[in-house]
Amino acid sequence: MTEIKFEIKETVGALSQSPKGWSKELNLISWNGKEPKFDLRDWAPEHEKMGKGVTLSVVELKVLKDLLNGMDL
Repeated sequence: MTEIKFEIKETVGALSQSPKGWSKELNLISWNGKEPKFDLRDWAPEHEKMGKGVTLSVVELKVLKDLLNGMDL
């Protein structure tokens, strides 16, 4: 199995924390040395393990922001 390398360039913030101590975070991450993208996923304490997530470019994040702002919550 290929090792996935990542570097958290910026922590934007945490959305929630599970009873197991994992937190759902929005971060700016460089995956395998590539250009950083915004990333939303669950992380174990100290970022030693991660859950499945979604990565977004700046353009995609702006579109998501517009979609969320248009919702009646």
